Amino acid sequence: MGKLDLSAILSNPEYVSMLLHGVEMTFVVAIGSWLLAMTLAMLLLGLRYAPGPIGNAVVTAYVSYHRNVPTLVQLMLWYFGIFALMPQPVTDWLNDHNAEATFAIIGLGLCQAAYFSEDLRSGLRSVNPGQMEAARALGHGYISAMRFVMIPQGIRNALPALINHSVSLFQNSSLAVAIGVAELTYAVKEVENLSFLTFETYLLATVLYLAFSLMIMTAGGYVTRRTDPVRSGRA
Repeated sequence: MGKLDLSAILSNPEYVSMLLHGVEMTFVVAIGSWLLAMTLAMLLLGLRYAPGPIGNAVVTAYVSYHRNVPTLVQLMLWYFGIFALMPQPVTDWLNDHNAEATFAIIGLGLCQAAYFSEDLRSGLRSVNPGQMEAARALGHGYISAMRFVMIPQGIRNALPALINHSVSLFQNSSLAVAIGVAELTYAVKEVENLSFLTFETYLLATVLYLAFSLMIMTAGGYVTRRTDPVRSGRA
């Protein structure tokens, strides 16, 4: 029975360099897709509350698609389907600028926007309607009241759900390996192929994903506490 030997990996500069590059690419994909998702989620929230039924119907269809089609399938559709339909100059440019990471960010960002928008919607619905009435009584118009009164409170209420889905987004960045993104899971597979230390490499990957996920949750918990008017003493 063999013994655990992480030092064989951690003492090898080539393996460490591959893993560090994988971690870097993981954060590039995760942060890029998070920014895209949050931006789209705010737009979807605005569209849902726009006058008339069309905006709400469009957002409902968008959310339904992205929540009911597996994320991996969405990524593969973007990279192997939509990418192939683009004009040749566009595909050439993307191939010169890491097309795999670009489509991973797009696919994950569009998918996660559906979850973020529902989190924000739930947070906004939990705000006391009297807040809107009070804002209007103080002279705010609808847009101004939403911008300065309702949405900030809605985001604060939605923080726990947003943090949980942010952790899920970080973990789902590992799916990008399916379209050739050299992120952490990809790097781990390469190290395993070179070292033949299967258990050690995947144990190290487990520890890294766990550590980074806990870091995100801890940072999110800190932000939640800081923005809580009761705990922060602003009530």
